[in-house]
Amino acid sequence: MASIAPAPIADGQAKDQPLVGRGMLPLFIALIACFTAWGVAQDLTTPMVAGFKRIFEMSTFQASLVQLAYFGAYFLLALPAAFINQRFGYKVGILTGLGLAALGAFSFYPASKIMTYEAFLVALFAMAAGCSILETSANPYVMALGPEPTATRRLNLAQAFNPVGTNIGVLLAATLILPKLADPVDISSLTPAEVHAIRAGELGAVMAPYLGLAMLLALIAFVIASQKAPPIVEEFPDAGPRESGTGHLFQALWGNRHYRYGVVAQFFNVAAQVCTWTYLIQYVQQALGGSLAKGGLFLQLSLLVFLASRFLMTWVIGRVRATLVLAVLALLAVVLCVFAMASPDLAGVLAVVALSFCLSLMFPTIYGVALKGLGPATKFGAAGLVMAIVGGAIMPLVQGSLVDSTSAAFSFIVPAACFAVVALYAFYDLRTRPGIASTA
Repeated sequence: MASIAPAPIADGQAKDQPLVGRGMLPLFIALIACFTAWGVAQDLTTPMVAGFKRIFEMSTFQASLVQLAYFGAYFLLALPAAFINQRFGYKVGILTGLGLAALGAFSFYPASKIMTYEAFLVALFAMAAGCSILETSANPYVMALGPEPTATRRLNLAQAFNPVGTNIGVLLAATLILPKLADPVDISSLTPAEVHAIRAGELGAVMAPYLGLAMLLALIAFVIASQKAPPIVEEFPDAGPRESGTGHLFQALWGNRHYRYGVVAQFFNVAAQVCTWTYLIQYVQQALGGSLAKGGLFLQLSLLVFLASRFLMTWVIGRVRATLVLAVLALLAVVLCVFAMASPDLAGVLAVVALSFCLSLMFPTIYGVALKGLGPATKFGAAGLVMAIVGGAIMPLVQGSLVDSTSAAFSFIVPAACFAVVALYAFYDLRTRPGIASTA
């Protein structure tokens, strides 16, 4: 990984290390704004599945292309982002991501005038592509803005602001988009011109929040561009020269088990997160006989738990080894899933909500542990970890099939299995790096 302090530091000394390097605080704050912004973008996307299904009168499968476009962009653009970072540096990668994401968000305006589903998919793909480049660049950049022993804790703090954006995105969707996607009259009784006018108004409601997001992304890009980039030296931790060609960097990644297993763990971590939040509403409906609105309230509660826990865990891993906390939370998540399967009632609902408490630490901690010691291979390593986000597109399909064939409660065996994989990775790190200081 990007290294400021080249040698391991004992636990007691690590706690005395600054969280952010000298003179890097303004840039760190601007990067935190990036984490918040892509959280907004991600959860503005969630209601688009139901929204486009209704506006364009299409099947659920056709509408689900929204999520495919979003996750697909993340998968496809992560590796090109690594080449940008390798050639020009993290700052250029971040500015490229912000620019493309802003362009994609601005593209919702012409899409609302064109009034075709395909135009919105192109705009959404461009925005998600920018977010993919941004995330591939920003995560390792944050880790580089200070001493190595505090890298994972620093990334946890920055990532804590991502659910701030997530909650803002849910709020914007609930207040500015969804209420305007209800027909005031029976459409079947209207003329084609009247239907066209209603559709134009609904698509305008979809477009407006994205224009605001585009302006926010452009502002963040301006602030980061005005900040001086700190010198970042990426070296392999062991002695002796290493080849730095692209082929040799990929060989270094493949030869690093911590990294390989970390990509697998990240795949299942993101899968568990998306599965939990996607099917929480159905679980509430089964367990409490509730409405979509009631399920939405518990989902919002779950996101708030996730937000608060992110900040709490940033404090905890300043005192306890991060992977030890990761192991405990992953095992707790498995227990909560099994309990929710066996007890589909209010207690089970609260168990599913509590999964967000366990999830809060996982993404940045796996990220930090997997990238540790990669040296010049860090940029391509970061791309692989972002590509692992595709787990959020694959495993929910498995859980969805179980919901259809069994029940929402039984389907939580899928995230249980995902959390078990995360626990195995935590135990692997604890076993293979017992003498290395906490990366908290």
